[in-house]
This record gives sequence, structure tokens and C-alpha cells, in this order.
Amino acid sequence: MTARSLATGASSGERAASPSVWSRIWQNDAPGYLFLLPWFIGFLGLTIGPILTSLYLSFTHFDLLTAPRWAGADNYVRMFTNDAKFFASMRVTVFFVIFSVPLKLAFALAVALLLNRGMRGLPLYRALFYLPSLLGASVAIAILWRQIFAGDGLVNQVLALFGIQGPSWISNPNTSLWTLIFLSIWQFGSPMIIFLAGLRQIPQDMYEAASLDGAGRWRQFWKITLPLLTPVVFFNAIIQTIEAFKSFTPAFIISGGTGNPINSTLFYTLYLYQEAFGYFRMGYASALAWVLLAIVGLFTAFSFLTSKYWVHYDD
Repeated sequence: MTARSLATGASSGERAASPSVWSRIWQNDAPGYLFLLPWFIGFLGLTIGPILTSLYLSFTHFDLLTAPRWAGADNYVRMFTNDAKFFASMRVTVFFVIFSVPLKLAFALAVALLLNRGMRGLPLYRALFYLPSLLGASVAIAILWRQIFAGDGLVNQVLALFGIQGPSWISNPNTSLWTLIFLSIWQFGSPMIIFLAGLRQIPQDMYEAASLDGAGRWRQFWKITLPLLTPVVFFNAIIQTIEAFKSFTPAFIISGGTGNPINSTLFYTLYLYQEAFGYFRMGYASALAWVLLAIVGLFTAFSFLTSKYWVHYDD
């Protein structure tokens, strides 16, 4: 036997005896996968599983009491051709999104600019202004809001001091949705904190240079602050728009779960809830949920595609 064959045999024996690449990876990463196992179980069982089940149910007739019956695209066809409440809820939701999101962001930015001036007790003000964002979506705040805008509520009591007879704001179809918009604007704390963090990242020497060139505060805002803050504006706009599409609790509590008066507060999510848990049309409700997902996805994709024209990054 030659020395070459002996060397070859020895190397083959070493390869056979040494663990494979996959086994070494498993030995090194096994503890990490074990720690991630609860998350994987939750992700598959509580996220991916329900999503796929909902997609299947959207093509069926299902009432929770009997087995799902395959219906093909019947739910989607009915939705777009023979469901007036679907279009009513979509109209209310789009109106809510169009007005509540810009007004909330504008108010949040104004408060952030005020707090950015270095006033005393800034941490206290930040906490107080952020508190509505923590409480605004709760049932208690929705009940309080309903009492404030009722016919004999606080708003009309204040108006009566000036001789003004106010309507029942939540019972009037012309004003009921605006009460929910004002409630959304009141929850400005979360975008305000993000705006304040973005303002702190703008170099102060840019404002000093602009002041030396004769630029006033208003011109500095439009030429320095707002352009450098557009990434934060973009982030807040995406997050707040998605949250506005998902808004449910205020409309449910203030309208009593009906969307009245005259469907003026019939949010899309409220209509989805009615179909699922009011009429037990789970298949149709699943189809509504997937249409909402598609709408939010299209809006997000459109926002990212157009962001290159108005969002300015450092590079």
C-alpha cells in the first residue's frame, strides 16, 4: 500500500468520524432555537394559522354552528355588487382617515415644536401629552366622550353660557362622525413624541446660518425643519393611517354598536364585527377582513412608491 493511499484512507476516516456541517450548526444553535420555540409556536398557532384559516373561510359560508360550505367567490361578488352597507362603511372610514390623520399629525407637530423650545418641566409635559394616546382607545374614554357630546353634555353646557343652543352631537348624522375625528386628534401623543425626537436630530447650526441670512422662523420651518423632518412625517403618516383604518372601539361605544345615526359612524371594522358576531356570517366577515388588508396594503405600497418624491433623507 502506498503512502498516498494510506493518507487518503486516513483522511476519509477522519471525515467519517468528524460530525457533519449540519450537526455542528445544530449543536451550536440548538439552545437559541429552544429559546425561540415558544415564539415559533405562537407565531404559527396564533398568527399564521388564523390568517390561513381566515383566507379559507372567506371562500365559504360559515355560521359557527355548521361546517363551512365552499362558496367560491360568492362573498366577494356580493360585497362589490349587492351590499350597500359595505360601500357606506367604506365611505365613512375613508372620510375618517382623510380628515383625522392629517389633523392629528398637524396638531402633534405643532405641540412638538412648542415643546422643542426647551421649556422647563419638559418630561412632565411629554408624559401628560402622551397620556391620551394610552387611554384614547379604551372603552372608558369612549363612554366619557359620549357623555361630553350628548345633548346635555359638557360641550352644550359651555355653549349655553354664551347663549348658543347646541345639538346632540352624537345623534346628529352631520356631526356624529366629527366627534370621533376630534377623539382621534385628541390622541396625538404618540406621533408627538416621535416628532419631538426627530426635531432633536436637526442640527442647530443650520438654523443659526439661516438666521444670519435673514430667514425668519416661518421660512426656517418650511425650508429647514419640514424637509429634514419628512422621514418622520412619512413614518407617522403610515402608522396613523393604518391605525385609523383599524379604528373600532370609539365607534362601537358611541353608536351603541349600530353605526347610527343613519350609518354615519358605521366604520368598516364595525360593519365587519356586525357581520361576524351579530349575524354569524363568519365567511363573509373573513372576506371583509381580507379586503381591508388589501386596501391597507395598497395604500402602504403607494406611499412607499411615492415617498421618493417628497421624503428627504440625509444622503
